[in-house]
Amino acid sequence: MRNPLSNTIESIPPSGIRKFFDIVNEMKDAISLGVGEPDFDTPWHIRDEGIYSLEKGRTFYTSNSGIKELKIEICEYLKRRFDISYDYENEVMVTVGGSEAIDIALRAMLNPGDEVLIPQPSYVSYTPCTILAGGVPVPIRLEEKDQFRLTRQKLEEMITPKTKILILPFPNNPTGSVMEARDLIGIAKVVEEHDLFVISDEIYAELTYQGQHCTIAAFPGMKERTVLINGFSKSYAMTGWRLGYACAPDTILKQMLKIHQFAIMCAPTTSQYAAVEALKNGDEDVARMREAYDQRRRFLVKALRDMGFDCYEPQGAFYVFPNIKRFGMTSDEFALKLLEEEKVAVVPGTAFGDCGEGYLRISYAYSLQDLKRALERLERFVRRLEEKS
Repeated sequence: MRNPLSNTIESIPPSGIRKFFDIVNEMKDAISLGVGEPDFDTPWHIRDEGIYSLEKGRTFYTSNSGIKELKIEICEYLKRRFDISYDYENEVMVTVGGSEAIDIALRAMLNPGDEVLIPQPSYVSYTPCTILAGGVPVPIRLEEKDQFRLTRQKLEEMITPKTKILILPFPNNPTGSVMEARDLIGIAKVVEEHDLFVISDEIYAELTYQGQHCTIAAFPGMKERTVLINGFSKSYAMTGWRLGYACAPDTILKQMLKIHQFAIMCAPTTSQYAAVEALKNGDEDVARMREAYDQRRRFLVKALRDMGFDCYEPQGAFYVFPNIKRFGMTSDEFALKLLEEEKVAVVPGTAFGDCGEGYLRISYAYSLQDLKRALERLERFVRRLEEKS
């Protein structure tokens, strides 16, 4: 029998995150600090709106691009928060999470052989989605000495005549790094000079701890070159509702919508009505959760540094990315040994690109009680390693 599988999909390895959590699921008394999911419940007023939509019988397909009310609220949110204006009819579409938006943006924009610049370490989906769209992923190595930010110099070094898209994954998963206005000015100039396009993944925009998130789409000349992607999973603790959105120039969005029509039809109806309520009345919820994450962030960074870790202080998202190179182990070895000996699950840095070697991703989307328990186990583990060395 002939091979039933695509050579392309067979060439793509599974997510480096999953194998650890398959083990955790079978391990009694394990503590997981690896999943990027808020530990908060979706606020009640948002859940109530979802329930009400079901009671009202709103269980049918919506328009492919999403309900009008939600698209209007998305535009008002972006104007209010980032002073950028979009036309809800032609420049906004609602997607099944931010992940779908990333996928269909790449498929709508890439021709075979086009290169996509991907700053790494970063979210695991960018590279496989690029490959599946026929593009060529080109990693840009982010370094701790630059606070894991993308510099103009690093960007220019990787551009070739085949480069078409730059992915901007900030605030960053897994490092927690952010890009400020002074950083983005230089990046925007390079993008314009080389006639590139940007996919800006801003799913953690509301989880910025010093100052306010800055979007490259708001810079002069950049809106027409940018697909801005955001969603509701992280900011509003709505992961299971599976809802995101993309804002882009009409010429790009029309083609993204075409893929969405054939593959998805529309985002979940109940989720869309709940998201309207989130955007209208959820600012206080976001602020409350951000304050809690900030408290955990500061606690975790201090605890790791007290143990002797070299740990960059994240400015966004809900992850820390401590350096483990002094232990003489690979990221995979350290994470697996920690899981086996102390039943604490973290993610090897290599899950987010080869340049993540020597680092771990630890999520602080968990209660302080869980973090303290996990840190006690981690400290025991580190002390044993130090005694052996």
